[in-house]
Amino acid sequence: MDRGGCQMSGGGGGGDGSGTDPHGRITLEDLESFTEDQMSDSGNGSLEEGGGTMEEDEDSDRLLHYWQDVARGHQVEVSQDMAEPIQQLTSNNQGRSHREHVRFTVLTRKEKCGELLYEKRHYEKGHWACITMHEDTYEQSICYGFMRIMRYICQQNSLGDYLGMTLPIVTVVHTDENHSVISRDVTVAYYLPIEHQAQPPQPYDNDIVIEIWPATIVYTRPFTGPTNDVTIINQINTLAELLDSPGVCINDSFIVAGYTNPAHSNRQNEIWFLERH
Repeated sequence: MDRGGCQMSGGGGGGDGSGTDPHGRITLEDLESFTEDQMSDSGNGSLEEGGGTMEEDEDSDRLLHYWQDVARGHQVEVSQDMAEPIQQLTSNNQGRSHREHVRFTVLTRKEKCGELLYEKRHYEKGHWACITMHEDTYEQSICYGFMRIMRYICQQNSLGDYLGMTLPIVTVVHTDENHSVISRDVTVAYYLPIEHQAQPPQPYDNDIVIEIWPATIVYTRPFTGPTNDVTIINQINTLAELLDSPGVCINDSFIVAGYTNPAHSNRQNEIWFLERH
């Protein structure tokens, strides 16, 4: 299986209906700050080598090594050929204006003592690029899966162009009836930017499938920290207990969504329950 690296897992969103986080706790800021620091340390030379500057090559190597260091904590290997997609994704995401958020409408919110227990949202129909992984652990699946998606975003598509980053990156997980075990089949999905929704670029990777997800009602609850088999099961059971009518939701498939990459010390995630049609 072709593997490449992971630096993002999904989740988090705002309650204002725009899909943005009003507290600004989102989206690759730890990785970007690292990149900006490295750029500022590069010097002012412009010696060209192999079609790019020496500084660009050094920045690319620094980013690759950073991702490799982070990925080792998840028992994930980041291959050398990920250097260019990592560089592209980072340079194209300097500043929040370049990151499109999957938009939604808030239908209801349930709070207790000022704490958000869960939110009911409506998402419109849309095209998503999806890949299903079967690694030994959940985090390995999302890492290797996102790397495959990342290559698609960064030119390995029928347009041959950078498509643009959207958030959250979501993963679909399946459990047994008792919500005690997560299946090894984990689907990583990326929402196509609005400009590509009508005619989605086709991936070169045959394992990536462009799917149309129908309009959906979701019940979502935020949580912070790592996403692994244990935390996901705990979050599923917590939300199931909080819902007034859990029976209206699908019982064996759930979504983990996120805006913050695994290097972040305070990762922002959400667990989503899908309402039955």
